[in-house]
Amino acid sequence: MIGLSLYLVVGSATPAQAMHIAEGFLPLKWAIFWWLIALPFFLFGLRSLTRITKEHPELKLLLALAGAFTFVLSALKIPSVTGSCSHPTGTGLGTIIFGPTIMTVLGALVLLFQSILLAHGGLTTMGANIFSMAIVGPFTAYGIYYLFLKLGNQKLAIFLAAAIADLLTYVTTSIQLALAFPDPSGGFMVAFLKFAGIFAVTQIPLAITEGLLSLLVWNWLQEYNEEELASLQLINNHK
Repeated sequence: MIGLSLYLVVGSATPAQAMHIAEGFLPLKWAIFWWLIALPFFLFGLRSLTRITKEHPELKLLLALAGAFTFVLSALKIPSVTGSCSHPTGTGLGTIIFGPTIMTVLGALVLLFQSILLAHGGLTTMGANIFSMAIVGPFTAYGIYYLFLKLGNQKLAIFLAAAIADLLTYVTTSIQLALAFPDPSGGFMVAFLKFAGIFAVTQIPLAITEGLLSLLVWNWLQEYNEEELASLQLINNHK
């Protein structure tokens, strides 16, 4: 994972209008709007992150792993059918381990480093990117996970949480772009369908792949980090 991260930083730092909305792409009013929406979530998550690191300092390595997992997956650019790019988000796994508020902070930090080091996204559009990838994605994953966990199948819950959070992130980005750039004749809905269509073909298999990969990493964590997961009360009786 470290080697892949180094390659992404050194070998692929090219601008991309992918799920991360590019620097300067949004009109100023929309860039400010999404910053104002995202900031309270980030500050609340920062409080949660500070608390958990003080109460459970042994979990810092697991926090770093969740952040690295998100960084690597969301930095993997895959060309889309229209010449744009798609990629996984990686936020589902961290959400299942630590919850959505902490994942908001980790996701925001990932977006910051990617905008600076990889030219993915940008500082002005970071509020919009945080909202789609680090707020909507994690909170979707959290809800899906605990909904299906009640059915007694933890592995299915993990897979669906990661996969659906990935898809909803891209749906949110399409909504953001459609609000900023409505179609001249068809308005918001036509623009939304156009933007969503850019990602649809590539993003569905990517979401499935992310779900399977998240499940694979979870199984590895259960084997080697069971004590840490148990301290977070995330291992149930359905192994």
